Amino acid sequence: MKSILLCVMICFSFFARAQAPDLDEAESDAKQSHKLILLEFSGSDWCIPCIKMEKEIFQKESFIKYSKDHLIVVHADFPRLKKHQLPKEQAEKNEKLAEKYNKEGSFPYTVLLNADGKVLKKWEGLVADSPEEFISQIQAFTGASN
Repeated sequence: MKSILLCVMICFSFFARAQAPDLDEAESDAKQSHKLILLEFSGSDWCIPCIKMEKEIFQKESFIKYSKDHLIVVHADFPRLKKHQLPKEQAEKNEKLAEKYNKEGSFPYTVLLNADGKVLKKWEGLVADSPEEFISQIQAFTGASN
C-alpha cells in the first residue's frame, strides 16, 4: 500500500511540476499565501546534475511536503530532445525567466525569490545532498524553523 501511495505522489508531483505557474502567477500566489518563490532552471533530459537533483531532492516526500506549505515552485525547463520539447508559449516564458535570473545559462540553477520577484538567494549546481539539507538551507536563510 505504501508503494502505491508513493507512486501516486510521484506521479502527482510530475503533473504538478508540469503545471507550475508562470512567475506572474507565482508572485500573486506568494503574496496571497505569504510564501517564497523557488525558481528552478533545469535541463530535464540532458543535464545529469539536474536529473539527479530532481530525483534526490525535488521528488522526495519531505521536500514535496515542505514546498507545499512554504514555497511556490516555478520550474523552468530547457529540454533538448525533440520528444520533450515544451509548447512554444512555455519555452518563451522560460527564456524570459533565464534572461532575467539566469543570464549565464547555468544548470541546475535555483533561485529563492520574495513575492515581488527580488532575488534572496541563488544556488548554482546541486543545492544539497538531501532534501532535508536543502530545506535546512532555506529555513536558515528565511529564519523559519518548521
